[in-house]
Amino acid sequence: MGAFRCPMRISVEIDDVLMGEVIALTGEKNKSPAVAKAVRQFVLRAKAREFGRLIREGAFDYPEPMVAEGELNPVPPLPGHT
Repeated sequence: MGAFRCPMRISVEIDDVLMGEVIALTGEKNKSPAVAKAVRQFVLRAKAREFGRLIREGAFDYPEPMVAEGELNPVPPLPGHT
């Protein structure tokens, strides 16, 4: 995404009950900001899921730094993953 961002106005049909849930869950008082916030959160979560998948598949498999004998690793392993 570039530095210049232009808001886009669209029309969508959303059920009244669902719109009420979107407003309640986002904490916004108006429909447009509530939908915009919900869409932003959806995109962020989708990107986080994709990043997590890439990590699990080893896409960011950096070599472990050498740790001198007797020196503690600054990042301890997760419980059950020693």
